[in-house]
Amino acid sequence: MSTRRDVRIPAAGGHIAAYLYRPLGTGENTACVVMAHGFTATRDDGLPAYAEAFCEAGYVVVLFDYRHFGASTGEPRQLLDIAEQREDYHTVIAWARHLDGVDPDRIVVWGSSFSGGHVLVVAAQDPRIAAVIAQAPMTDAIAVLREVPARNIPPIVLAAVKDQFRAWRGRPPHVVPAVGAPGTVAAITSPDAEPGFRKIVDAHSLWRNEFAARLMFAFPFDRPGRKAATLRMPVLFCVCDDDVVTPPGPSVEAARRAPRGQLRRYPYGHFDIYHDPRVKRDQLAFLSAVLTPSA
Repeated sequence: MSTRRDVRIPAAGGHIAAYLYRPLGTGENTACVVMAHGFTATRDDGLPAYAEAFCEAGYVVVLFDYRHFGASTGEPRQLLDIAEQREDYHTVIAWARHLDGVDPDRIVVWGSSFSGGHVLVVAAQDPRIAAVIAQAPMTDAIAVLREVPARNIPPIVLAAVKDQFRAWRGRPPHVVPAVGAPGTVAAITSPDAEPGFRKIVDAHSLWRNEFAARLMFAFPFDRPGRKAATLRMPVLFCVCDDDVVTPPGPSVEAARRAPRGQLRRYPYGHFDIYHDPRVKRDQLAFLSAVLTPSA
């Protein structure tokens, strides 16, 4: 049995919206899993089932929306700032470390897709993190961009230029669809992208299929897999072999370079991992093996 509360965590004059899951009947020194969503998603999209599984196994869980997304504050909306999203992880981790009953030295960071890359950088910046789970992670933007149809690059670059000019003038952002059907202009247009994304979106989700295009000026330089060699805590990489959204090659290499890296591979595409109960079992087995109570 467990409980879930909707909480607000102070951040930069606003708040980060989060779900706080607590298992009933646990005592002191409980490990805590801090989770966030992937590219343009929200905390309600495909992630509560993971949070519930972790909570039922005895872990406290904090599942949050980044600022500018979902129920969190932040203007303009749909602004995906890579550094700011990682800062939000640190804010939530610091908040979780002060929760009653939580062992501050047994914090796990969990991420999927875009956030699967974030957690590698966050853990590199905070060696106190006890363990990391990176699911279908975005570990190398160059590999991702190679999968983008060439005809989509010019309109997306033009949109980024328009959005940056609008930002300088204090105007609302110029947005681009996050996912679309093959042949349309969107960030992700693989055959599985639109149906796969919509399949994980909750009926009451605040998800919007758009993002501020200025992201594309920073995205090509984002290569979080390079941090793997610096991580001293256990890291589980859950990689989809047929993934064309976040190609598996860089993630497999990152798992090899992480000193305590573990690799689990699954024979399907990017969005299938959200529906495979084996993945949750693998992640729970990893947590059970690597988390030991503080002395």
